[in-house]
Amino acid sequence: MEPESLDIYLIAIGGTGMAPLACLLRDLGHRVRGVDGPLYPPMSTLLADAGVEPLVGYDQGHLAAARDAGEAPDLVIVGNAVPRHNPEAQAAEALAAEADGVERISMPQALARFVLAGRDPLVAAGTHGKTTTTSMAAWVYRSCGEDPGWLVGGIPKNLGPSFHIGGGRRFVIEGDEYNAAYFDRGPKFLHYAPNALILTSVEYDHADLYPTHDAMLDAYSRLVELVPEDGLVAAYGDSPQVREVASRAKAPVVFYGLGPGNDVRPKDGVEWGEGGSRCVVLSGDPERDAEAEMPLHLAAPGEHNLLNALAVWAVARHDGLPAAAVATALGAFSGAKRRLEELGTEAGITVVDDFAHHPTAVGKSLGGLRQRYPGRRIVVLFEPRSLTAGRSFFFESYLDAFAEADVVRFAPIFYSERLGDEERLDLDALVAGLVARGVTAEIATDIGDLEARTLGDARPGDVLATMTSGSFEGLPHRLLDRLRSRAPST
Repeated sequence: MEPESLDIYLIAIGGTGMAPLACLLRDLGHRVRGVDGPLYPPMSTLLADAGVEPLVGYDQGHLAAARDAGEAPDLVIVGNAVPRHNPEAQAAEALAAEADGVERISMPQALARFVLAGRDPLVAAGTHGKTTTTSMAAWVYRSCGEDPGWLVGGIPKNLGPSFHIGGGRRFVIEGDEYNAAYFDRGPKFLHYAPNALILTSVEYDHADLYPTHDAMLDAYSRLVELVPEDGLVAAYGDSPQVREVASRAKAPVVFYGLGPGNDVRPKDGVEWGEGGSRCVVLSGDPERDAEAEMPLHLAAPGEHNLLNALAVWAVARHDGLPAAAVATALGAFSGAKRRLEELGTEAGITVVDDFAHHPTAVGKSLGGLRQRYPGRRIVVLFEPRSLTAGRSFFFESYLDAFAEADVVRFAPIFYSERLGDEERLDLDALVAGLVARGVTAEIATDIGDLEARTLGDARPGDVLATMTSGSFEGLPHRLLDRLRSRAPST
């Protein structure tokens, strides 16, 4: 870690990764300031609680005025949502070009320099499950008496803040495969030098960054190769693609999953129910290790959460944490916000907010909803928010995933104008395909129309599940407020 106290300016300070980074830097004794557009909870609250008051609105004059006043920062950190033409980015480049120029780095470069240096990073990577797995791992290590650091790109329910510097050797962090910054185009996770790596999946995503699936596999392979020989790779063994990528590791590999060919797996199947899942975790030779078989009751619903738990189990046991204590901690884990998060029930109608946007994640979330709310009508409100979600590439996968719902309503494709006719997801055809499978499906003209259609059709017993990688303009909370206003008083 850097010994001196620095004056650090963050551009796009309100991002889900940038805001926790700002708070970590402040905890390390640095002066922290920055800028963003209008900020909203939870990140605005996170910064305010840490005593950080960002400038609002990008303006090239902010950094120029600081320089002219003799208060130019020592370092500028640029978030990956900032384009090259952003006025603050241009101002930072101008400062860097001056004599004794101000250094400019990306968020993952800053994490590597200030936070991860001298630690043994535990990186949770993969197309799905990063936020939940990171939250789960940090919770387990803390519950077992360790003092891990962590940075979660979301709000963990058990841990409190989404960041903690910690004092133990482990620092738990999400390994994001997306680019680091407009000037640092490689995946973020290549900066994190993992000592232990959890690899949950390697499905194709982020078509704007990875032109082919092979390009994405190559990025994950490079990540696996970074893990040292004395480290560990915990890999999802039920996926042939994950096994292929894991074969590049020089570190020991522990495979986890539900199938019999995994090192960490349920011994005799899984009991699924409204209260979550139950199984006996097998993670070694029972004749040599009294803790090789351990009962686990996981309250977090869905197969995907059980797999996340098995991944954390593999690393925690490798680090010598007692199996019984790990099982107890996992049983008490309550998830992360916006990951199948139940916001509330009004007028007999439950609203659930979920971050799912990739078709595999949509399918897994629907499986979790069926487990948690058996016999109820599942109404999905889906916004194709990312460039990937709006592409035709996933048409068949979306058709299969949404077929598990009772009703699906689509918001317009967010980046429709940036996608050509041939590459844009055909929502009309998707709706027709779902109707042919017996699913009620329709397209709204905008999010306001989506809200009106849903409220007009909602009936007691419904589960309204919003799915997007963005904010959905606050739709899930608006739905709950509108339902509350029409619920009969008691």
